Amino acid sequence: MNLRDIFTSEAIASHYTEEASNREAYLGAGLFPSQKKNGLDLKWIRGHKGLPVSLMPSTFDAKSTLRDRVGIGKTETEMPFFRESILVKERDEQEIMRVQDSNDPYADEVLDRIFDDVTTLVDGADVVPERMRMQLLAPIGGKLGIEIKANGVNYTYNYDPTGEWKKGHYTKTATRWSSAADCDPVADLEAAMDKQEDKYGTRPKVALMSKATFNLIKNSAKVRSGVLAQNTTANLNYTTKIVRSYIEEALDITIVIYNKSYKDESGKEKKFYPDNIIMLLPDSSLGSTWYGTTPEERTLMGSGNADVTLVNTGIAVAVTVTEDPVNTKTTVSEIVLPSFERVDECAALEVAE
Repeated sequence: MNLRDIFTSEAIASHYTEEASNREAYLGAGLFPSQKKNGLDLKWIRGHKGLPVSLMPSTFDAKSTLRDRVGIGKTETEMPFFRESILVKERDEQEIMRVQDSNDPYADEVLDRIFDDVTTLVDGADVVPERMRMQLLAPIGGKLGIEIKANGVNYTYNYDPTGEWKKGHYTKTATRWSSAADCDPVADLEAAMDKQEDKYGTRPKVALMSKATFNLIKNSAKVRSGVLAQNTTANLNYTTKIVRSYIEEALDITIVIYNKSYKDESGKEKKFYPDNIIMLLPDSSLGSTWYGTTPEERTLMGSGNADVTLVNTGIAVAVTVTEDPVNTKTTVSEIVLPSFERVDECAALEVAE
């Protein structure tokens, strides 16, 4: 059995796609749909959806009054690059060659292990844009941006360089929700929604939060009283479902609880969406997840020196062979960064420390 006949970039992509089909999709993938572009430069227009301004009155035969463009800004930046490789070493290749019958379960076991090892790289590539998207949707302290530091590389992007977004869209509750006896989550959420609508003309439709943040709502004495007042049933089971329904009906909003986790570059487990903050969103996509052209895609694809396949719009999987030692090397790379065109239709509410 020749490893290079079966261990191709296309086979890796197919194996990954089959595995991924059984997993729950990342939330950010729907809010920031993927798009592909050449190179690594990214330009996007931040639209302004504020209150409509009345048209100027005019007289007949007079020149029209020119209106300035307000709130429109172009963002230009360079997208960050991520890349890792894994080797199929000579011992692994020897094990495969030793098994002549491709139907032998031992060969399947070795091949599954090799494919699964590479799948971890593609999984890791999918983690990167989700980290970015959730950082944008969790502006702790009103800081709207992306920051990834590892391997001697510092990728930092500020999506609010003037501080105007923080000034108009970020609120810190006066009474912290960790004080269950005193806080009033419904009033705080409604005030933040009213502020967004009154100032910018759009009322949020979705409240994104972590499970722990939702539990602060659930533990609130005022929320409990409100739920019990609507449900006179004896021995009411005070559940997440009942509390969520109460809040959604009271505020005409959909609550999204996002609790998926990942491991960072050091192996530390973290939540994609942090605790103690809520992002109020419109009910459709917010921007795009842009993928650029990696060196593997640009240089190796079609060169005959490597076998390259794209996965999930812009993740490049490249398989190459080294001669001394004889190893099969799989490299997974991506250039990726989200745009956030509808940022001015979003508002953040920080509720606890």
